Amino acid sequence: MATCSTLGLSSTLLPGVLWSQLVQGADITKETIASAEQIAGLSFTDEQREMMVDALRRQQRAIEALHRIPLDNAIAPALVFDPVPPGVTLTPPPDGPTVRARVAVRERPGSDAELAFLPVSALSELVRTRKVTSTQLTELYLARLERHDPTLHAVITSTAERARAQARAMDEELARGKYRGPLHGIPWGAKDLLATKGYKTTWGAGPYREQTIDADATVVQRLDAAGAVLVAKLTLGELAMGDRWFGERTRNPWWPEQGSSGSSAGPGSAVAAGLVGFAIGTETLGSISSPSTRNGVTGLRPSFGRVPRTGAMALSWTMDKIGPMCRSAEDCALVFEAIVGPDGHDRTVKQLPFTWNATIDPATLRVGYVKSSFDAPERDPQHAQRTLHATKPHDDAALAALRRLGITLIPVELPPIDTQAMSLVLTSEAGAAFEELTLSGRARELVQQSASDWANTFRAAQFIPAVDYVNANRARTLAMRQWWDLFQQIDLLVTPTSVANNNQLQATNLTGNPAVIVPNGFIDAPPLPATTAAGAPSSAPRDASRTAPRPQVPVSLTFLGPLYREDLVLALAHRYQTVTDWHTRRPAGFE
Repeated sequence: MATCSTLGLSSTLLPGVLWSQLVQGADITKETIASAEQIAGLSFTDEQREMMVDALRRQQRAIEALHRIPLDNAIAPALVFDPVPPGVTLTPPPDGPTVRARVAVRERPGSDAELAFLPVSALSELVRTRKVTSTQLTELYLARLERHDPTLHAVITSTAERARAQARAMDEELARGKYRGPLHGIPWGAKDLLATKGYKTTWGAGPYREQTIDADATVVQRLDAAGAVLVAKLTLGELAMGDRWFGERTRNPWWPEQGSSGSSAGPGSAVAAGLVGFAIGTETLGSISSPSTRNGVTGLRPSFGRVPRTGAMALSWTMDKIGPMCRSAEDCALVFEAIVGPDGHDRTVKQLPFTWNATIDPATLRVGYVKSSFDAPERDPQHAQRTLHATKPHDDAALAALRRLGITLIPVELPPIDTQAMSLVLTSEAGAAFEELTLSGRARELVQQSASDWANTFRAAQFIPAVDYVNANRARTLAMRQWWDLFQQIDLLVTPTSVANNNQLQATNLTGNPAVIVPNGFIDAPPLPATTAAGAPSSAPRDASRTAPRPQVPVSLTFLGPLYREDLVLALAHRYQTVTDWHTRRPAGFE
């Protein structure tokens, strides 16, 4: 009891203790309250307990009534989150015509592999000039998906029939002189939490593996309207965590022994291996950033409230975001332009313009860099001495490349916010989104059952007090203001994606700021864990020898921006990719 109280668990434990007693058939009395107090480390007077009895019984009846109401995952709370801090004035992004980068006139590449790895910016010109048909591209990507998926496990459901019909229609339209834009006829893959009429939408999880939703998600509808051709429903770690789904673990094409990270596991793997022209992923807390890094692709995590989530699985109503995963920053801009804006259903989405201008002069921008993260040392566990962090050579080269673009980099530090305290936001909302799965006991059907996986997190979430969820959101308001103030001093921010002292990923997913993650080099792959007889990871490395050559795996750089300024973040990422070539590299074995 003393330990729990010291850890600050008192308010959390009291409702849990009372609930457990009720499950065992006990009525709420002042005696049961007193018993719960002892375990929770609280103390009330007998008179206070007497007054609490009726109130707690009413709460009990309200909770029981609530559990009788069927709440589909698609039903959002009545409350709407707005990432703009109270009292500030939001200046809308500039509006105007799209200005694309100049694409060299070219013929169809000599090999199918070279064609498959072209960015959307180049594929679109080949389609527009009718040097390649949508049907040819679609058949190419369908064949590559079939050939390479046994290695990568990136596909849950093929949409070949739908894709062939779409491709024929796009070719016929182009023959009649109708061109829908840069996505016309381009094959793509959807993370399988986006509803697609006529096909299963499994959310990557066994309990939902036969689920069908009789509608297309808004993003699917908009990409259909833009002329894009859906070729596959791609994998996600079950219920948007990690890279393990009900069928397998999705693999990293640079090193297939390694998982592709997640939860946008299939989109990252498929784009990197040249199996689709582009893909759509989602992020709540790293699900675009992490697989973009692991697989060496470019990912855009938009501002919260930019892309409608209608028809997408809900995990956290105040943190979920949908964005493109592509082979370049310009590709991300072209896809984002097709999916941005309100749909009349997702009430969080704002009506704000997005203008893609690839010609912005980066020297005119105030670009900050997180100095302590670029300088951060890490401890080498083998030699117990402090060494430079693993990506530092690439990070330093990135700063040099930005300076060559004429940018004067401004050293800054991240706002000192406690992201752990605000983790209750995601845990509470995820627990609510999948309460029925938890209370029915079907969470045991999930393949991931460790202490850090959803099944356990959903159970623990049932004991979070409502007042603490509300107060976590109040702390979030303070964080939103601190990050708003940071971007009054600079226009953009560059940082290593993952460094020990850098909580930018957690912070900006809470504040809703946009990010572009770009490939930024390769490092030695970490040793894979050995497995026990039961198949679980052990603490011993699989390869004890540290002298053997290691496979090379991608690392990344992250560009961050103010709310709703995806135009600036993408423009800087694009210019960075004009002076580096990491995004053009291709994994061996997928030619």
